[in-house]
Amino acid sequence: MDYALLIARYSKGQKKTWSAQKTLHAALKAAIQEGALAAGTRLLASRVLAQELGIARNTVVYAYEQLVSEGYLSTDRRGSVVNNMAVIARKLQTVVLDDEPSLNLAGRAQNLMSLPVASDLTSGFAPGVPALADFPMALWRKSLDATWRQLTVAQLGYADAAGELVLRTAIADHLRASRGVDCDAEQVIITDGTQSSLSLCAHALADVGDKVWIENPGYVGAQIAFCSAQLNVIGIAVDQDGIAPKANDWQLHPPKFVYVTPSHQYPTGQVLSLSRRLELIQQARLHGSLLIEDDYDSEFRHEGPPLPAMQGLVADAPVIYLGTFSKTLFPALRIAYLILPKNLLTTMRALVAKASLRGRSADQICLAKFMRDGHFLQHLRRMRRLYKQRRDALVELLQTQLGDIASVYGDTAGMHLSLCFHDGSINDQACSQAALAQGIVAPALSSHAVGKRRQAWSGLMLGYAQVPVEEMPSLVAKLQKILRCQC
Repeated sequence: MDYALLIARYSKGQKKTWSAQKTLHAALKAAIQEGALAAGTRLLASRVLAQELGIARNTVVYAYEQLVSEGYLSTDRRGSVVNNMAVIARKLQTVVLDDEPSLNLAGRAQNLMSLPVASDLTSGFAPGVPALADFPMALWRKSLDATWRQLTVAQLGYADAAGELVLRTAIADHLRASRGVDCDAEQVIITDGTQSSLSLCAHALADVGDKVWIENPGYVGAQIAFCSAQLNVIGIAVDQDGIAPKANDWQLHPPKFVYVTPSHQYPTGQVLSLSRRLELIQQARLHGSLLIEDDYDSEFRHEGPPLPAMQGLVADAPVIYLGTFSKTLFPALRIAYLILPKNLLTTMRALVAKASLRGRSADQICLAKFMRDGHFLQHLRRMRRLYKQRRDALVELLQTQLGDIASVYGDTAGMHLSLCFHDGSINDQACSQAALAQGIVAPALSSHAVGKRRQAWSGLMLGYAQVPVEEMPSLVAKLQKILRCQC
């Protein structure tokens, strides 16, 4: 056997920065795994192989010893022999790669594998990404520095599971003034993100197999939270006025709770009409259901006055209100909150105290200071102007270049809009993949379908908050080329 050729063959693709020892070890290991060095093969003595390859004997000794320790070789008085275990290891490796989910994941986890994953990319028109380049870093650093200077030793320990009172008070004050939410600080629970809030609701408010409703198309994160809690998720169709349950839905599938995004439906961007909001509240009361109102980007309203939250429309509404600072400030802050109805306050707070992590006092106190000093409202005003400017530019481009094949929906509020195709036969997921290949993140509306129920929306989600106006023409031109190829 020509070992020089063998080593050269199995050294291809290895990093040039690797040492001679590592290179030889990896090449011999690959040759054994792929069968070029079969079980029972006796390798050359270390001195002979070193001479043949023109390398130091210690290099060969190192490689042989590593392979012995890994189980690929065994040694006797006559030298080193390829182990039968190497063949078995190769087969096991193939099985693990092919069947890893079924071998390692629980059944409820396997059920989540079919759900799409929200992209963590921020390029192109990725939805949900704020204008991070315009965040007032200097002001935030100043607030953070001041917080750490004033932090006490006691505040380094485990904090109130509901969150720092100073932040809960600031949030309650802000929501009463800006969103019409009827609450006080005691009703506020701080979480580390909307996903955590949803998981808390899913596990605390429903048992395995209970029916819960979600808008169809709807937020994938909510689907994941509810499916992971093994709930029976039912999609309720969304039209131009938001979620539209039928009378027989309430009769045949009464839910434990209903998840809604009324101020800016995710993903279509539609606004839930006032009549539907009131009807939802009434039906929820009649059927003993709760409404989970996710108000994720309602701070940004581009047309008309801000719409009040469902939670404050009527007294003691059966609504849990969810909010987050990921959209208004920055995602890495990992601070969100939920507002509990008073009749759930005692039990939910007790549950949170038993099940939640406690800490991050400095970040919460810093955020409270940021709000109390007026920086939060100042930042919101700046972002409203900026996002409206970017929204206007994008809508004009879409209407001019793509108005004959698609319409814009959901552009009156929030940080994204939906581009809905006139021709329902256009494959929006194929369009989304083609856009991603060109560096544009634009999720397909159909990828947000819920369960087995069909939904009528076909198109793309386009986030504009983080896209400078000067970059939009080239991005829309790429989208235009992609979509016209699909028509």
